[in-house]
Amino acid sequence: MAGHDKTKPFHPGASAVEQFGWLRAHRFLLLRRLCQAGVIGLFLLGPLAGIWIVKGNIASSLTLEFLPLTDPYILLQSIFARHWPEATGFIGAAIVLVFYLLVGGRAYCSWVCPINPVTDAAAWLRRRLRVTSKTSLHRNFRYWILGLTLVLGTATGMMMWEPVNPVTTVFRGLVFGMATATWLVLLAIFLFDTFLARRGWCGHLCPVGAFYSLPGLVSPVRVSAVQRDRCDNCMDCYAVCPEPQVISPALKPKGSNDKGPMIVSPNCTNCGRCIDVCSKDVFAFRIRHPGHSPSHHQQPATTTEVSS
Repeated sequence: MAGHDKTKPFHPGASAVEQFGWLRAHRFLLLRRLCQAGVIGLFLLGPLAGIWIVKGNIASSLTLEFLPLTDPYILLQSIFARHWPEATGFIGAAIVLVFYLLVGGRAYCSWVCPINPVTDAAAWLRRRLRVTSKTSLHRNFRYWILGLTLVLGTATGMMMWEPVNPVTTVFRGLVFGMATATWLVLLAIFLFDTFLARRGWCGHLCPVGAFYSLPGLVSPVRVSAVQRDRCDNCMDCYAVCPEPQVISPALKPKGSNDKGPMIVSPNCTNCGRCIDVCSKDVFAFRIRHPGHSPSHHQQPATTTEVSS
C-alpha cells in the first residue's frame, strides 16, 4: 500500500480523530454496531425474556404479529430446491428486497450481518500485525459459489447453503448456546481473514454478500467523493474499506474515464468507514439520480492481489 511509511505503525483515521474527535471519526462504525446488536437483540428478546416483538429467525420472521420478513436469498434457494414457499414468504422477501434496493444491497453485510464484526476485527488485527500475505482469489468467485448453491439445490432438492451458513450458525448459537462448532466457524473466518486474505470471506467467498450486491446495482443511496479535490493520498479510506477496488473510479479517475465522484459499484457495502476516517471530508452519502447507470461506472473485477 502506497501513501504511508511501512516502517511505522499505520493507524487509518488517526488524522480524522485529531481533526474531529474520536466520536465523529467513528460515527458510522458505532451506528453499525448498534444496528447489528439491535437486530440480534430483537430476535433474542422472545426466547430469553418472553417479549415477542419478533418471532422466528434472521432467515424468516414475523414482526409485531403482522409484518412478515424473509431473506430473499433463502427464498430463492427454496424455489431452486423445489420447495414452494407460502404466500407470506414471497411477501416477506419482497419487503426485504425493496428495502435493500433503496438503501444499498450490501448494506446488509455491513449493517446487519453478525459476521461483520468478526471480519472487521480480523482486518484491524491484520493492519496492526502488518500481515503481508497475498491471495489470488478472484472477487467473482463468490458469484460462482452463489450460482453453485442454486444449481446443487436443483440437483439435490435441498437448500445447500443454509446448513453451513455462518450467519445461521451464529444466530442458532446465540439462541441455544454457542456450541464448539459455532466458535470454530467464527475462528476459521477470523484466521482466514487475518492471515490468508484481506477481507477474504466477505470479499471473495460469501454468496450472501454476492446475492445482496445484485439489488445494489440500482440502489439510490451511495457514497460519493464529493470533495475529491481535497484528497491528500493518505490512503486511509483504502485501508478500512472492505472493497477498496470500488473507490478508485470515483476518487482517482483516469482522464476520459472520469464518470463522476459517486461510488456506484454494487459491491460497496455503504459502511461509511471511508467517511469516518477521512480528515479532509472527501466522502459523504448522496442520492443517485435515476439516469446514473452502474454499467457506465463500475470498474470490472480483476484477480486480486491482497496485502495489508
